[in-house]
Amino acid sequence: MEKGLLEKLDRITHDLHFPNRSRTIRFLVNQFSVKKARKENQHVAGAIILVYDHHQRELQTQSTHLQHDYHKLILSVQHVHLDNDKCLETLAVKGKAMDLELLANQLISLKGIQYGTLVITEIL
Repeated sequence: MEKGLLEKLDRITHDLHFPNRSRTIRFLVNQFSVKKARKENQHVAGAIILVYDHHQRELQTQSTHLQHDYHKLILSVQHVHLDNDKCLETLAVKGKAMDLELLANQLISLKGIQYGTLVITEIL
Protein backbone atom coordinates (compact mmCIF):
# COMPACT_ATOMS: atom_id res chain seq x y z
CA MET A 1 0.00 0.00 0.00
CA GLU A 2 1.24 3.48 -0.87
CA LYS A 3 2.65 5.52 1.99
CA GLY A 4 0.03 8.28 1.63
CA LEU A 5 -2.83 5.80 1.67
CA LEU A 6 -1.36 4.01 4.67
CA GLU A 7 -1.11 7.35 6.50
CA LYS A 8 -4.80 8.00 5.76
CA LEU A 9 -5.66 4.55 7.10
CA ASP A 10 -3.68 5.26 10.27
CA ARG A 11 -5.44 8.62 10.67
CA ILE A 12 -8.87 6.96 10.34
CA THR A 13 -7.83 4.26 12.82
CA HIS A 14 -6.75 6.94 15.29
CA ASP A 15 -9.84 9.16 14.73
CA LEU A 16 -12.23 6.23 15.26
CA HIS A 17 -10.23 4.97 18.26
CA PHE A 18 -9.90 1.52 16.72
CA PRO A 19 -7.18 -0.75 18.16
CA ASN A 20 -5.60 -1.58 14.80
CA ARG A 21 -5.74 -1.25 11.02
CA SER A 22 -7.56 -4.57 10.62
CA ARG A 23 -10.51 -3.24 12.61
CA THR A 24 -10.54 -0.08 10.48
CA ILE A 25 -10.49 -2.06 7.24
CA ARG A 26 -13.32 -4.29 8.53
CA PHE A 27 -15.34 -1.17 9.38
CA LEU A 28 -14.73 0.43 5.96
CA VAL A 29 -15.63 -2.78 4.09
CA ASN A 30 -18.88 -3.04 6.07
CA GLN A 31 -19.69 0.61 5.34
CA PHE A 32 -19.14 0.03 1.62
CA SER A 33 -21.20 -3.16 1.73
CA VAL A 34 -24.16 -1.44 3.41
CA LYS A 35 -24.00 1.41 0.89
CA LYS A 36 -24.07 -1.15 -1.94
CA ALA A 37 -27.00 -3.03 -0.36
CA ARG A 38 -28.92 0.24 -0.12
CA LYS A 39 -28.15 1.16 -3.73
CA GLU A 40 -29.19 -2.30 -4.97
CA ASN A 41 -32.42 -2.22 -2.91
CA GLN A 42 -31.53 -5.39 -1.02
CA HIS A 43 -33.27 -6.60 2.14
CA VAL A 44 -31.74 -4.75 5.07
CA ALA A 45 -32.49 -4.12 8.73
CA GLY A 46 -32.21 -0.93 10.67
CA ALA A 47 -33.74 1.74 12.83
CA ILE A 48 -35.67 4.92 12.20
CA ILE A 49 -34.96 7.45 14.94
CA LEU A 50 -37.32 10.36 15.52
CA VAL A 51 -37.31 13.24 18.00
CA TYR A 52 -40.44 15.35 18.23
CA ASP A 53 -42.57 17.62 20.38
CA HIS A 54 -45.49 15.53 21.54
CA HIS A 55 -47.64 18.68 21.86
CA GLN A 56 -47.70 19.06 18.04
CA ARG A 57 -51.31 18.65 16.93
CA GLU A 58 -52.10 15.47 15.00
CA LEU A 59 -48.45 14.36 14.85
CA GLN A 60 -48.94 11.16 16.82
CA THR A 61 -52.11 10.33 14.87
CA GLN A 62 -50.37 10.85 11.52
CA SER A 63 -47.34 8.86 12.64
CA THR A 64 -49.51 5.99 13.85
CA HIS A 65 -51.42 5.89 10.55
CA LEU A 66 -48.15 5.76 8.60
CA GLN A 67 -46.82 3.02 10.86
CA HIS A 68 -49.98 0.97 10.29
CA ASP A 69 -49.63 1.47 6.51
CA TYR A 70 -46.09 0.02 6.74
CA HIS A 71 -46.69 -2.54 9.49
CA LYS A 72 -44.96 -5.30 7.48
CA LEU A 73 -41.68 -3.37 7.69
CA ILE A 74 -41.84 -2.44 11.38
CA LEU A 75 -40.59 -5.00 13.90
CA SER A 76 -41.03 -2.90 17.04
CA VAL A 77 -41.40 0.66 18.30
CA GLN A 78 -39.87 2.14 21.43
CA HIS A 79 -41.17 5.44 22.78
CA VAL A 80 -39.16 7.41 25.36
CA HIS A 81 -39.99 10.72 27.06
CA LEU A 82 -36.88 12.90 26.95
CA ASP A 83 -38.43 15.74 28.92
CA ASN A 84 -41.81 17.40 29.42
CA ASP A 85 -42.15 18.21 25.72
CA LYS A 86 -39.82 16.04 23.65
CA CYS A 87 -40.11 12.35 22.82
CA LEU A 88 -37.68 9.96 21.17
CA GLU A 89 -39.12 7.16 19.10
CA THR A 90 -37.08 4.31 17.67
CA LEU A 91 -38.61 1.99 15.09
CA ALA A 92 -36.79 -1.28 14.39
CA VAL A 93 -37.37 -2.05 10.71
CA LYS A 94 -36.59 -4.74 8.15
CA GLY A 95 -37.31 -4.88 4.42
CA LYS A 96 -36.20 -3.63 1.03
CA ALA A 97 -33.91 -0.61 1.38
CA MET A 98 -36.05 1.68 -0.76
CA ASP A 99 -39.21 0.78 1.19
CA LEU A 100 -37.45 1.63 4.46
CA GLU A 101 -36.22 4.92 3.00
CA LEU A 102 -39.74 5.78 1.84
CA LEU A 103 -41.18 5.06 5.29
CA ALA A 104 -38.41 7.03 7.02
CA ASN A 105 -38.79 10.01 4.68
CA GLN A 106 -42.55 10.11 5.19
CA LEU A 107 -42.18 10.00 8.97
CA ILE A 108 -39.34 12.56 9.03
CA SER A 109 -41.34 14.96 6.85
CA LEU A 110 -44.28 15.11 9.27
CA LYS A 111 -44.84 18.55 10.78
CA GLY A 112 -43.38 18.56 14.29
CA ILE A 113 -40.54 16.10 13.73
CA GLN A 114 -37.45 17.91 14.96
CA TYR A 115 -34.92 15.25 14.01
CA GLY A 116 -35.09 12.02 12.08
CA THR A 117 -32.72 9.55 10.50
CA LEU A 118 -32.61 6.04 9.08
CA VAL A 119 -29.70 3.78 10.00
CA ILE A 120 -29.37 0.50 8.12
CA THR A 121 -27.22 -2.58 8.08
CA GLU A 122 -27.01 -5.60 5.88
CA ILE A 123 -28.80 -8.75 6.91
CA LEU A 124 -25.85 -11.12 7.07
